[in-house]
Amino acid sequence: MPGLGGFVAGDIGTGHDRVAARLTAEKGYPDLMGLLRDTLQYIQENPEKFQQALSVHVRLSVAALALAILIFLPMGVLASRNTRVGPSLLNAVAAIRVIPSLAVLFLLYPYLGEIRRLIPFLQPTFALALLALTALAGPPLVVNTDAGLRNVDAAVLENARGLGMSPTQVFFKVQFPLALPVVIAGIRTAAVEVVASATLASFIGVGGLGTFITSGVTLLDNKLLLVGAIPVTLLALLAETLLGAVERFVAPPAA
Repeated sequence: MPGLGGFVAGDIGTGHDRVAARLTAEKGYPDLMGLLRDTLQYIQENPEKFQQALSVHVRLSVAALALAILIFLPMGVLASRNTRVGPSLLNAVAAIRVIPSLAVLFLLYPYLGEIRRLIPFLQPTFALALLALTALAGPPLVVNTDAGLRNVDAAVLENARGLGMSPTQVFFKVQFPLALPVVIAGIRTAAVEVVASATLASFIGVGGLGTFITSGVTLLDNKLLLVGAIPVTLLALLAETLLGAVERFVAPPAA
């Protein structure tokens, strides 16, 4: 027969559990494990809806980052090589950087018809979100490209010219490879910002993982909120990790 100590210990333990459960319910603390289970269950019960939102989010983010690299990387090169244009270009980019992404979306929304005519092969709202995210990704690309190219040791460039290299060869074979780690760091920053900010595209009906987040906030449903927030966080961490590895790979060996 159990002793009195066993009954007392069991009663105390059970009592503590009941008190903790009551305090959790009264104060509105969420059951985190239960919430995560509900989130996973929702994804399992709605795989097509989740996969479609994930696909839109990834396509939008990748397209915006690729377009930003094509546009703003040459602008960074121009800023580093032209002392008259460079400062003005960097100031303009800095001004763009302080404009919130959501504000850019709403500022461009009245011109949806013009965007449809300009980019007829894309859904107008998708094209609008693409333009806004491309503008968001621009500043770190321009700033890092300019900084990386300017900080290459002048003596190294002079030695390359002394070996008979043309200006084009000096740039592509010496200067740009040495600046590449800083450029990749700018791409990494831009990628994380784009992945996180692509959630705002749901405000103009594009879809994506932001749809779950806005629905969760509107309906006060933490489960829906996490269905969107957790994948966005994982995508941002994945971009950070992969591009960080690329940055370390292209870095020149330490002397």
